[in-house]
Amino acid sequence: MAMPSVLPTPLAVPALPVIPLRALAPWAIFGLVIATLLVYFVGAEQGALSLISGTSVHEFLHDGRHLLGFPCH
Repeated sequence: MAMPSVLPTPLAVPALPVIPLRALAPWAIFGLVIATLLVYFVGAEQGALSLISGTSVHEFLHDGRHLLGFPCH
């Protein structure tokens, strides 16, 4: 006598949507610009390269500068 199959029937899993490169490129460029500005302000906004006069930006980002390994003293 044969035993009935007790395995469940596999369900179809929907495929992930494919995002075209044309739709992704503007967001990637935007993210790159934001990341570049962030690295500039944390790492180089002082001294001769300073865009903003005074030490307010330097003092505001001081701990982040040390956390990321940028020297400032």
